[in-house]
Amino acid sequence: MSSSMTNNTIERILDLARWAPSGDNMQTWRFEIAAPDHLVVHAYDTRDHCVYDLDGHPSQIAFGTLLETIAIAASGHGLRADISRRPEGRDTHPVFDVRFVQDSSIVRSPLIEVIDKRSVQRRPMKTTPLSAEHKRLLAATVAPDYELSWLESRAQKWQAAKLMFNNARLRLTMPEAFETHRSIIDWENRTHSPDKVPAGALGVDAMTLHLMKWAMVSWRRMNTVNTLMGTWAPRLQMDLAPGMACAAHFVLKAKRAPQSIDDYVAAGRALQRFWLTMTTLGLYMQPEMTPLIFSKYAREGTRFTKQPKLEGAARDLQRETEALIFNDSLFPVYMGRLGYGPAPTARSVRRPVAELMKR
Repeated sequence: MSSSMTNNTIERILDLARWAPSGDNMQTWRFEIAAPDHLVVHAYDTRDHCVYDLDGHPSQIAFGTLLETIAIAASGHGLRADISRRPEGRDTHPVFDVRFVQDSSIVRSPLIEVIDKRSVQRRPMKTTPLSAEHKRLLAATVAPDYELSWLESRAQKWQAAKLMFNNARLRLTMPEAFETHRSIIDWENRTHSPDKVPAGALGVDAMTLHLMKWAMVSWRRMNTVNTLMGTWAPRLQMDLAPGMACAAHFVLKAKRAPQSIDDYVAAGRALQRFWLTMTTLGLYMQPEMTPLIFSKYAREGTRFTKQPKLEGAARDLQRETEALIFNDSLFPVYMGRLGYGPAPTARSVRRPVAELMKR
């Protein structure tokens, strides 16, 4: 252990690392400082209550973004972060040991400067195409184990936008998804929420937002609104229009099929390098994971709803997703849209480190 390391050093690292992305800003980890050079990360997935995480893989990707952010933040102190997962941990509650080592070969990562600036933009972005140099830089961040597939022509963006529009109908008419949505939207903090998604970040106009707030009191109300008015208004504003108003859609693809928790954690680490690099280039991103999630459920026969007709809709969406995305020998692990500005005016923030310490 370096004599210069103290508990305060780890706390300073965590003050940056807490800004790592997690599904719906759930921050599904707690920290334990075991020694001045030893951090324990107690993670947990959301498969018991979130329809988007029934196999735990989206949460595992988020664990990877956190661990990569810890490693990047540690570089600012000349520290190497050696990370290992305890083999005895439960799949639903993996435990990671992070040991910090003073290393003269470690240089301060330029990504440190944007860790707390990285955010999700759910509203329209500029349609300015990505420059060749920016695409090269972004591809380099995920190499050598991953590649980026781009959907950037007008026709490709239209296909991706329609895919998201069709997936949104499934998402908005599913009672299981309703419970997730109701629990993560912060109606009180419209611009900055420490543990949810602020309502102002949803990407809809004031009238639609007001109707959503009224309807989301109960599934009965929401189902009534869906029956009488359909779901086209939120899908148009949250999926179809933004799907065209961007530079491109991207798919992060692994060169070998992910099998274990460690594989999904590694994908999350690559994703965070990509997302932070994107931020340094003035780009913003919105995750688009539902096509991958529901097509996987359909392909593997995972029961995700009590409504049989929605399982049939998922099979239709599986065919649409695979035609657009599963078009080579690689394995999609993440999808999103990105573009140059503007910056979001509302965003999720984070709980203070003290609240994230294991009790």
